[in-house]
Amino acid sequence: MNGPEIQIDFAAELRLFVPAERRQGRTAVLTDGSSTLGHAVESLGIPLTEVGPLLVDGREVPVSHIPAAGESVEVRAVRRPQRVPGAPLRFLLDVHLGTLARRLRLLGVDAAYESEDLGDPALATLSAAERRVMLSRDRGLLRRREIWAGAYIYSDRPDDQLRDVLARFAPALAPWTRCTACNGPLGPADKETVQGRLEHGTQRGYDVFAQCAACERVYWRGAHHARLAAIVEDAVREFGDGAAA
Repeated sequence: MNGPEIQIDFAAELRLFVPAERRQGRTAVLTDGSSTLGHAVESLGIPLTEVGPLLVDGREVPVSHIPAAGESVEVRAVRRPQRVPGAPLRFLLDVHLGTLARRLRLLGVDAAYESEDLGDPALATLSAAERRVMLSRDRGLLRRREIWAGAYIYSDRPDDQLRDVLARFAPALAPWTRCTACNGPLGPADKETVQGRLEHGTQRGYDVFAQCAACERVYWRGAHHARLAAIVEDAVREFGDGAAA
């Protein structure tokens, strides 16, 4: 049996999630009379991680609101910067976002990442256990109830992905303080201490080093430093305070 019919309009940023015939503006949706508005929105393809204020006839309501016949619903995108209460801001990225994970770590942002595909259930459980914001382009993963918090990554280009995360969550930036390989903390290292891990050319050509306290990987300003420094400088200029090293 058909339930109450409501009218829904989606923010422009959210229309990519819904069927093409619902992208042009206000559209009619039949509800079952007992499910929540959040369920109705999600059933149309939008992960609730991407949903901001829900307005019913101009009044903001929670996702638990039960729609009534004739209601006019406006689904807005999340407010930016998005605040994630209850834990230090840190992230968990799925297997497809390795470059983004390394760039976040380069900026000193806590970004957990596994190079092997753990599967959606394990990732969702880890997000909840460690209270990390799940970043993914997998809509199904972001709809899992176990996830503590999450965000859809809209672009497949690492430059745009990084800007989107920094703009959406405004994390504190601390460039050059985190290992890009394992996410551990970096600290200064004496050349004598790390020289056993260096090739001969590196020993002769460099004197300033950092080392990860977790995996013991050694860093220095090698051939790729200029490219990495440009990423850091651009991010700090637009999204952070202080100067890049």
